[in-house]
Amino acid sequence: MATSMRPGPRLRARLRAKGQVTLPPTIREALHIDTGDDVSFEVSDGQVILRGLRAMPADQAWYWTPEWQAGEQEADQEIASGEGTIHKNVDAMFDALGIENG
Repeated sequence: MATSMRPGPRLRARLRAKGQVTLPPTIREALHIDTGDDVSFEVSDGQVILRGLRAMPADQAWYWTPEWQAGEQEADQEIASGEGTIHKNVDAMFDALGIENG
């Protein structure tokens, strides 16, 4: 999934003795990263592309699969258009689905 950012003001940072650079807050926000998150670097045509990588527990990786995200988008569209069913509680939902809750 490619994202496009509008060009903004050029920002500067100073390279520290151990090769460290502090990313300005606007850059961290644009990359959706925070302390402890990883970043990736890609060098292309003399430029460096920096991407944010958020760590997630392995047992939650299923949520970010293309198939699951397609279902999430479909559900969001149904909700936005007023479609769908609202249940009083989880038992009523399982009853409507024909699934035994237990």
